[in-house]
Amino acid sequence: MVANMIDMQNLYLLVPLAPLAGSILAGFLGRVIGRTGSHLVTILGVALSFAASVAILNDVMHGHTFNGTVYQWMQIGSLKMQVGFLIDPLSAMMMVVVTFVSLMVHIYTIGYMADDPGYQRFFCYISLFTFSMLMLVMSNNFMQLFFGWEAVGLVSYLLIGFWFTKPTAIYANLKAFLVNRVGDFGFILGIGLILATFHSLDYSQVFGQAQNMASASISLIPGDPWKVMSLICILLFVGAMGKSAQFPLHVWLPDSMEGPTPISALIHAATMVTAGIFMVARMSPLFELSQTARSVVLVIGGITALFMAFLGVVQFDIKRVIAYSTLSQLGYMTVALGASAYPVAIFHLMTHAFFKALLFLAAGSVIIAMHHEQDMRKMGGLKKYMPITYWTCVVGSLALCGIPPFAGFFSKDAIIEAASLSTIPGAGFAHFAVLAGVFVTALYTFRMLFMTFHGKERMDHHTREHLHESPWVVTLPLVLLAIPSVLAGFMFIRPMLFGSFFGSSIYIAPANNVLAQMGSHFEGIGPFILEGVSAPPFWIALAGILTAWYLYMVNTRLPEVIRQKSGWIYTVLDHKYGFDEFNDWFFAGGARRFGRGLWKFGDVTVIDGFFVNGAARVVALCSRVMRLVQSGYIYHYAFAMIIGVFALISWFVHG
Repeated sequence: MVANMIDMQNLYLLVPLAPLAGSILAGFLGRVIGRTGSHLVTILGVALSFAASVAILNDVMHGHTFNGTVYQWMQIGSLKMQVGFLIDPLSAMMMVVVTFVSLMVHIYTIGYMADDPGYQRFFCYISLFTFSMLMLVMSNNFMQLFFGWEAVGLVSYLLIGFWFTKPTAIYANLKAFLVNRVGDFGFILGIGLILATFHSLDYSQVFGQAQNMASASISLIPGDPWKVMSLICILLFVGAMGKSAQFPLHVWLPDSMEGPTPISALIHAATMVTAGIFMVARMSPLFELSQTARSVVLVIGGITALFMAFLGVVQFDIKRVIAYSTLSQLGYMTVALGASAYPVAIFHLMTHAFFKALLFLAAGSVIIAMHHEQDMRKMGGLKKYMPITYWTCVVGSLALCGIPPFAGFFSKDAIIEAASLSTIPGAGFAHFAVLAGVFVTALYTFRMLFMTFHGKERMDHHTREHLHESPWVVTLPLVLLAIPSVLAGFMFIRPMLFGSFFGSSIYIAPANNVLAQMGSHFEGIGPFILEGVSAPPFWIALAGILTAWYLYMVNTRLPEVIRQKSGWIYTVLDHKYGFDEFNDWFFAGGARRFGRGLWKFGDVTVIDGFFVNGAARVVALCSRVMRLVQSGYIYHYAFAMIIGVFALISWFVHG
């Protein structure tokens, strides 16, 4: 028994350290081991990590969990700064999802980045990214959580700006870095308040004391008390808003498409952007004590789900369409969190990881074939040239739209039902937002599919002559991701939502348990599908698909007419609600104006004008006075001495 536990602990260490070892080898010895050696060591590292994660999940499902310290960094009084692992159903499931998607991206990268001079560096970065995300999801304390949180942010900065000779890529990675700093500032304030309140950074100790602190308050402004738990949860959620790109901290994610397509799949499918969703689910014992915080989560998620979906309809860059889809789907997950349906949010996180990674990699396959052209207006008719890419993209699209029996149907329908059952403030708006978002999602998804793969061929003659299916290292991950995009929904809905899959790793207060209400009429997969086919979301999605078919396959001139007639509505959507312009004017422009003011007043006027030049002017004035006194005549000096002696005697006599 003891030996088995030691073996499992070694397996826990293998999960994050194998990708780290691959990253180090590819990064420092990339020139020595070459391109083939670099992708072999990193793929081997992630493959080992995936295999170990599957074994750990199997072990956890047999009731074996772990919460312990791996290394103690320092101790300050009773506060211990530790590296530790919490291995339970929630973290084990996340480990499997992260490593599987990462493995697919690593394999895919061999084909996508084949001609890139930064080949070894790219493998180093994506393997390091995998290590960072695993440290985040496996952590058992807030210090390690924050380390993983910042590490994924740092590596994403390096990946988004991977092509550092492109000004747009540099702008995008700086934007991502700065926007995430805003969220991370709130996040670290929340962790600081947890430390001040609970005197510990260990999850188990904080969660164990949380109920006792439920009624505690703090006065940020004298006479205006706030519940400590509400403040902690809102501050933590500000961090999630940055990482998981929730309104209004969503602006960085679409621009991050400037990076290579494999990192779009890695960052926007199963890793960085889902860190905030995972964190809130992990913090469920805290969020369940604050209805105010959950209402904030619910409303922010609803806004993101609907209004980001609208932006996907007006995009022509194939990757940006999928990026806005990611924003919208993250909003769906956030709505589930706010409705206290944490298992539903994690369930959608898992299904979304598969079909969204599939869509991004399919888009990358198209981009390879189109010689790195991303504008869908220059595509069309690719179905006959790229059958594997097309059919896997169809699978991903149907899953994204929530068409049964694809994976997205089960998780998305569960979110919509959870929002309808929630009774906290904001639930009505959130339910409307996720329901309306179904139509918009189906519209932009099949708009992308029809514009890319169907209709008239709009590419130039040279591109058309060289069109062909992508190599197997690109299509194999597409096929492997398409399988769970079909099967994951009906395989995991019963244990994850209506079984004991998550056990005690997620806490839901009995008064908030919408899952119990949903489970009371869950009779199996077949009845769930039949009920879903007769429910409004399915018909709304079907209406969106048919609308896209009519606009982009039948009456192809109508979209341009609608664009011209829509006037200011299209302008608002095309400018992404003006957030970028406002941020450039208010924050970037304000910072420049503030800096210019500091320069003109502080530097030029005060430092240079008063201290530096002022001191010089005083010295010059004193010099001019001294020149008058230093005349060179003896009688002038004698007269001065007499005056001085007279003044000195007068002072003594007066004293």
